[in-house]
Amino acid sequence: MKITGAMLICLLLLIPAFAGADDAVYGYPIDNSYAATILGTPKGYRPDLHGDVPVKTMVLETDQDTPEIFYYDRGLRYTVAFQNRKAPLVFLIAGTGGSSRSSRMLALMNNLYCAGFHVVALPSPTFPNFIIDASTTHVPGNLPDDAADLYRVMEKIWSQVKGHIEVSDFFLAGYSLGGTEAAFVAKLDEERKVFDFRRVLMLNPAVNLYNSVSRVEGLLDRIPGGTRRIGAFYNHVMAKSTEFYRKGDFVAIDDDFLFAAYQAQLLNRDEAGGMIAVAFRIGSAGMIFASDVMTHGGYVVPKNRDLKNSDSLDDYFWTSLHLSFLDYFNEYFYPYFQSRHHGLTKEELLDTLSLKSIESYLASSAKIGVITNEDDFILAPRELDYLRRVFGPRLKVYPRGGHLGNLEYRDNMAFLIDRLRSSTW
Repeated sequence: MKITGAMLICLLLLIPAFAGADDAVYGYPIDNSYAATILGTPKGYRPDLHGDVPVKTMVLETDQDTPEIFYYDRGLRYTVAFQNRKAPLVFLIAGTGGSSRSSRMLALMNNLYCAGFHVVALPSPTFPNFIIDASTTHVPGNLPDDAADLYRVMEKIWSQVKGHIEVSDFFLAGYSLGGTEAAFVAKLDEERKVFDFRRVLMLNPAVNLYNSVSRVEGLLDRIPGGTRRIGAFYNHVMAKSTEFYRKGDFVAIDDDFLFAAYQAQLLNRDEAGGMIAVAFRIGSAGMIFASDVMTHGGYVVPKNRDLKNSDSLDDYFWTSLHLSFLDYFNEYFYPYFQSRHHGLTKEELLDTLSLKSIESYLASSAKIGVITNEDDFILAPRELDYLRRVFGPRLKVYPRGGHLGNLEYRDNMAFLIDRLRSSTW
């Protein structure tokens, strides 16, 4: 249930919309939120990094009873890059469905390491490996529960590595959903004081998880046939991409191919938004399947079905792919937590999925800051104003970049590192 290489190719084909390279105010070159989100930062606009980064994936053993279908899962996988001297340590939390080795995670790791930090990268609580090995409920999305799981994992990792590295201070950062979760983890640390984070950065966070996911899901409404035609839409885009690659006589799927496709306007704006939403659905499908199997919830897999490693998962994947977040919330997520907390209303549960539930802490904590973009489409109307009101000078808003598209832009990365190092905002 991973995004395939072909899928990633499709996600990089968008209508061209470059801003002027001589933009005196902000030089990130892509002036279209969907294009920025999908294409990211062109190589020529990223920081110049020198030297090798000792990135290593490690495994945190757990005592979870793993179903046979997850036979390959042998513990929680996290990724590190450690200095050979005393240095501050940054914990990073991935975004929705992200592993500790996602492309954005590795970009952050490389830059932070080259800036002199130890780095520990954690998968998202919505990543199947985390759901299987580190979640106490196996039902991701409840921010207080996910934060507690993340904090427990961080404590175990620190116990595992502290004899091998010297640490001067602790920092925390996360992007997208991981940025939102970082706020809840920081609040938990205020109570437990295991790390006493010096600085916490929320990168393109969701203000309200339900609102943000609903906005991403809404992009599917613009594709031909709507959500019922996801498969046909995917096949259509794949065919366009394959034909373009064949006719162009490209020798590799590299920057030359991607930008040629981008400039050829292979996808229109609605198709581009649709591909972002399809990618999200694919990640969600893996999350829903892993959660359902671990809880024996009977949502996708029948309760009496004990899946074997030889069983085909195709039918379960396509079933999960056609489930929206609204379906997941109403039919699975809410009933699960209502069964654990008698009398819990949907409105009360929705409140826990928002930064507003810890607003007083966020408004008063000088250590927490936010970096986001004016055109980040995961923010509902007035949510950017909310961030301005709550964080004030601790909020940095770039004029463009979509959702995380400008994360690797050299000015963004320099500002991010400076905010971690600085004692003030």
